[in-house]
Amino acid sequence: MTMRLIVEPIVRAALLEDLGRAGDITTEAIVPEDAEVEAVIAARQPGVVAGLDPALLAFELIDPALRIERICPDGGRVSRGDTVARISGRARAVLGAERTALNLLSRMSGVATATRALADAVAGTEAKIVCTRKTTPGLRVLEKEAVRLGGGANHRFGLDDAMLIKDNHIALAGGVRPALERAKRHAGHLVKIELEVDTLDQLGEALEVGVDAVLLDNMTPETMRRAVGMVDGRAITEASGRINLETAPIIAATGVDLISSGWITHSAPILDLGLDIA
Repeated sequence: MTMRLIVEPIVRAALLEDLGRAGDITTEAIVPEDAEVEAVIAARQPGVVAGLDPALLAFELIDPALRIERICPDGGRVSRGDTVARISGRARAVLGAERTALNLLSRMSGVATATRALADAVAGTEAKIVCTRKTTPGLRVLEKEAVRLGGGANHRFGLDDAMLIKDNHIALAGGVRPALERAKRHAGHLVKIELEVDTLDQLGEALEVGVDAVLLDNMTPETMRRAVGMVDGRAITEASGRINLETAPIIAATGVDLISSGWITHSAPILDLGLDIA
């Protein structure tokens, strides 16, 4: 119920964007009002399904009388040709919701598929793949859920749920120590503090002051391995920068706890899914 309260405004806005002021004038001109259909949503390439809840909600909001059957669960893997869901009922409603539903489902399944590929690339290590705030405006909650369904984990959802001190903060504060000290004075007892470091010197200073997590940014694998050794379990270690299928296993082998990737949300290709009238 809580998730629906969050997701429904997103889906309503997407439907309104598509239907505009006059609705689906093409379908209303061509398809009889009492026509009924059975349609299937099917995968046109292999991947991981995500975003079924908002996608199927689009059909429900257009016509609550539509009959919807989930065939593949969120987080499930599909092959080309696999059926994901069936929708039957009033044809005008099915066609009116089709594009909004597919846009949401294809986008989120693309994020989940990209995440799954990175998670598989580091399988056998202790590292987890995590997302960032580099998300599509308005769709963050859906994309972060897609990351989770793809085998990844979520970083902070926004600027208000954890502190991440980055290079610009350090520059404006006058260094690592004053930035951390100010953050600690301001943070509540449940707020975690993470610091981005570019060098081992910065890391050493951060460990002296104390920090919950360190973001090891754009370090070479050897430097990162040394950084993990310096931390020695005193903070969570997170790697970022140039993360892809080739570099992720090398980075994971350094012993970092987390590998953060913006690519899985801001640049993942969609998963090609289509709706066909049976």
